[in-house]
Amino acid sequence: MVEILNTEKPDLFAARLSGKVGKEEYDLIVPALEAQIAQQGKIDLYWEMTDFEGWSAGAVWEDIKFDVKHVNSFRKVAIVGDETWENTITKFIKPFTTAEVQFFPATQRAEAMAWVNLP
Repeated sequence: MVEILNTEKPDLFAARLSGKVGKEEYDLIVPALEAQIAQQGKIDLYWEMTDFEGWSAGAVWEDIKFDVKHVNSFRKVAIVGDETWENTITKFIKPFTTAEVQFFPATQRAEAMAWVNLP
């Protein structure tokens, strides 16, 4: 499941993912992300994973296509979640972005949001 979170900062996109993320979730989130990138240029990203169970093969492919297309679209990426995903996600994202990427444990949601909100 994907929940797009409201933010007051126009160049910040925030989302919460839970369960197993499939292509259907990417079909919802990618147009919203691309619209904000088109409107704002480079943006910051807050990506929270709650009870996250991973990606389907279709979701991985959608993510790779998006990341390759938007390698320079992000300034900062805050990833929040279970520390068991930290190495996997950080290693996966790094080759596909020029953004500063930082992982935060789920207990540090507020710190992650504050970090991604800094200029």
